[in-house]
Amino acid sequence: MASVALAPLRHRSFALAVISNFTSSIGTWMQSVALGVYFTETTHNPVWLGLLTFCGWLPAIVGSPLGGIVADRFDRQKWIQLNNFIMTITATLLAVALFMHHLTPLVACTLALIEGLSSSSSWAGWQSLLRDLVDTDEVVAAISLSSAQFNLGRIIGPVLAAVALGFGSPAICFVANAVSFAVVVIMFFFVRTKPRAKVLTKVQPMKELVVGMKQAWRVLGCRYPIIGVGIVGLIISPFITLIPAMAIDVLHSGRVGTSWLVTAQGVGAVIAAFTLPAVTRRKSRAHVIKYSMAMLAIGDFLYAVSPNFVCAMLSLTLLGGAYVGALNGFNAAVQLYAPVSERSRILSLYTLSLSVFYPFGALLQSWLSKLVGIREITEISAGLMALVVLYLVIRGEKVWSAISGPVVEAQ
Repeated sequence: MASVALAPLRHRSFALAVISNFTSSIGTWMQSVALGVYFTETTHNPVWLGLLTFCGWLPAIVGSPLGGIVADRFDRQKWIQLNNFIMTITATLLAVALFMHHLTPLVACTLALIEGLSSSSSWAGWQSLLRDLVDTDEVVAAISLSSAQFNLGRIIGPVLAAVALGFGSPAICFVANAVSFAVVVIMFFFVRTKPRAKVLTKVQPMKELVVGMKQAWRVLGCRYPIIGVGIVGLIISPFITLIPAMAIDVLHSGRVGTSWLVTAQGVGAVIAAFTLPAVTRRKSRAHVIKYSMAMLAIGDFLYAVSPNFVCAMLSLTLLGGAYVGALNGFNAAVQLYAPVSERSRILSLYTLSLSVFYPFGALLQSWLSKLVGIREITEISAGLMALVVLYLVIRGEKVWSAISGPVVEAQ
């Protein structure tokens, strides 16, 4: 099982890319926890948490398609480096604003917009680059490793954030994030891929985007995962945004509790990332996605009704594993079924689906939680996901066959 999951690391460029992204993930989660704690403690208003998520993810409406178009035409490594350089600057400015006592929700949201634009643009490049760094039969494992590094960062980052918040200032976390982005810029100088045929046609962004959209809709193995990740983003993903409010205002576990809840989700995600590739080989992508979505509903409900902090941690461990199982399964399907010439654009649409529905869901649920309570909103989300799973069990045969059919190499 371990050999299957770790096989992509035999490729030097993939290993370098994953290590640099792992470093960045640690910094990202340090900053995310620190910002969530800072604004929960200073405002006690979960709406600000929703707005921060909204501002951080919504720029993907522009950044993701733009990143896909650029990645299909130009050097993906340089595109990733440029965007990480911009994010180095935004994280630095966040630290400076706090040091100078000018860090307001408005300032944080403005910087989140800039960072979100660069992050989504860079992510589109990374997603399309990943497929070229490994062999075809290693794609699922490569995606799982990419997810594992992000979620290992979700484990280590919050722990380091707890230390920084306990003995210092949130600014330490922001500086660490800036350094982690700089590491990506440096290490991607050493990432190599096979030469690609140059695209000599005139750049026509709207026309190229429309072509990618048509292909994404035509290929059912891409269409259904793009819709699926949007549904999960709208209904389930907002629990991530509301963790600081749940920890501080509901469970009364403070800064340290926030870090441990985020870490618990990461533990579940990492376990799933290392074990599910082997399950996928024995069963199918559809099998893993189907049961992961069912576990999303169960885990979210258990988290909502958790009577204490320990139960909340255990529920988030289950929820984190199910979340990775569903999203990795969707991602793998798009990676494998997307036609080569439009792969970056189609993957950017996959990213865009999550990046649009998640912030809208986070903003809506944070606002509703202010009115009726965080537990109640989380219970409703779990119920909605259960209805989605029930529909797919009864009427989803076409969906499951589309994302588990044979992959045609020459596209």
